[in-house]
Amino acid sequence: MITKDSIETAYSFLHQKQRIYAHSTLDWQKDDIELAISDYANDMSQELYDAISGGRVDFLRDHKRFQEDITNAVEILEKML
Repeated sequence: MITKDSIETAYSFLHQKQRIYAHSTLDWQKDDIELAISDYANDMSQELYDAISGGRVDFLRDHKRFQEDITNAVEILEKML
């Protein structure tokens, strides 16, 4: 079961990081955000991860698709609130 608290926590964290990532011009800062989000995804509820990932095992973990993934994750979580 996915709790409202877990959705709110994930949304807050991902939304904050997505906003910084989208406006950052520093490669090291973007890399740090990608690492933090990847670690967060590894530790989050598997049920919640499955709900936002669309079944992709590399969701939020693929450098090439990261900006698209985090944007989609924030949008999905916002709808779940």
